[in-house]
Amino acid sequence: MASDMGEDVGLLFSDEELSEMSGLKKGGDFVEVTCGCTSHRYGDAVGRLRVFASGDLEVSCECTPGCNEDKLTPAAFEKHSGRETARKWKNNVWVIIQGEKVPLAKTVLLRYYNQSLKANGSHKGPNGRPCHRDEFIHCRRCNKERRFRLRTKEECRIYHDAVANLNWKCSDLTFDKVTCEDEEERASRKVLRGCWRSPSCKGCTTCVCFGCEICRFSDCSCQTCVDFTQNAKG
Repeated sequence: MASDMGEDVGLLFSDEELSEMSGLKKGGDFVEVTCGCTSHRYGDAVGRLRVFASGDLEVSCECTPGCNEDKLTPAAFEKHSGRETARKWKNNVWVIIQGEKVPLAKTVLLRYYNQSLKANGSHKGPNGRPCHRDEFIHCRRCNKERRFRLRTKEECRIYHDAVANLNWKCSDLTFDKVTCEDEEERASRKVLRGCWRSPSCKGCTTCVCFGCEICRFSDCSCQTCVDFTQNAKG
């Protein structure tokens, strides 16, 4: 976080935009400021918010000297703080500007986060629907890779739950009758993963999704889905 990296940070925010923020530190592709979240019962939980050019937001909690919570999403930090009206982290998590607590939603710090949401929501095919490339999972029993097509929300849920199942096996496939005795796809076939821009694409902004309404689920309790749902509501 040396000062000679300030020039790179200047590409994120201007000095004027950051000058009055408390606890400011600068890195090559991020800025860091003091942040907090207030609970009427427990008081202020203070932390360090790191804002990356990619749009990622990370909070290192400093609510107590022994707290080891690190790299929290703002939504997780809000919950950790004991905030009574959680799930509105953009308004509940604050930074200090000119000595006053200011909600993140009223600062420039969400600029790249909001841009990344728009970018992730724009990976659409010719039909206007979000495009997700096919994925593969190894069978726990035979170690063969099986293809999962992710064209619909139902297909995405099947894949999502299969990834979470550490003992997933071929017989668990619900959309295809496959057994461990069936041959695995040829390598030349596996490179074709459904990207409409390029059939043999190895992963691009068109077919690689980092979270959207089709592949994230409000009724799922995994941290990825919880964070996406809370951030979308925030």
